Amino acid sequence: MAKRILTMQDLSCVGQCSLTVALPLLSAYGVEAAVLPTAVLSNHTMFKSWSYLDLTPEIKHIYQFWQENGFKFEGFLLGYLGKKELMDLAESCFDEFSAEGAKIIIDPAFGDNGKLYGGFDGEYVAAMRNLIRRADVILPNMTEVCFMTGLEYREKYDRAYVERAISEMKKYAHGTIIITGVELEGKIGEAIYKDGKTEYVFGELLPKRLHGTGDIFAAVFTAEYLNGASLAESCAEAGRFVAECIRHTSDGHFYGANFEDVLNKAQGSRKN
Repeated sequence: MAKRILTMQDLSCVGQCSLTVALPLLSAYGVEAAVLPTAVLSNHTMFKSWSYLDLTPEIKHIYQFWQENGFKFEGFLLGYLGKKELMDLAESCFDEFSAEGAKIIIDPAFGDNGKLYGGFDGEYVAAMRNLIRRADVILPNMTEVCFMTGLEYREKYDRAYVERAISEMKKYAHGTIIITGVELEGKIGEAIYKDGKTEYVFGELLPKRLHGTGDIFAAVFTAEYLNGASLAESCAEAGRFVAECIRHTSDGHFYGANFEDVLNKAQGSRKN
């Protein structure tokens, strides 16, 4: 049977990010995707305006019925949460609903390009720094590493800087550290730290940047890793898939990355 994975993040009714991306990708990559939506947005926040319905008060009710039905999950993927109160609820979820050997994967999802996303502050960063101690794998980008550790953010850097970032992150993260979106020597990829060793996985650095590609990466990585692929293999496949999505997305498209076309082509090639 497929592994049952719970992903906890917000849901945008329109736009390719968060649960709208995670649910189909986890399913397509062969895991059963259960969801815990933290909020419902009319559309993602790259549009000029949006509505926001906070679902935090409902989560304890959801937990009540999960307990009654005896649900357990073999893995967890946390993405954009938006409120530090949700981190306590996430920990309660880990404690109550983890199957034996369940893996916890956390994408901090609070900043990029040296800046915090709108609505986030130092208290949220501190709460996330505390939460990642529970993770088996964390997937921060360099901005998130710098905010959580106090390391000076740089747009240009070398491997020594990446190694320093990992060293600082080790003070807070007890599991595997994977810094995503590492740009070195004209390529982009991940720096993977586990058991005292660091390895790099690189792919082609494309000139276009799109909203939601981190969510795509996290979903594909999680499915591959929890289905038995190595850390490096999971990063490579997630990076490859993201790159294909970027290639299939037209210029000026701000809904997100066109992952649907990539999945459709992959399904067609399997049938043939």
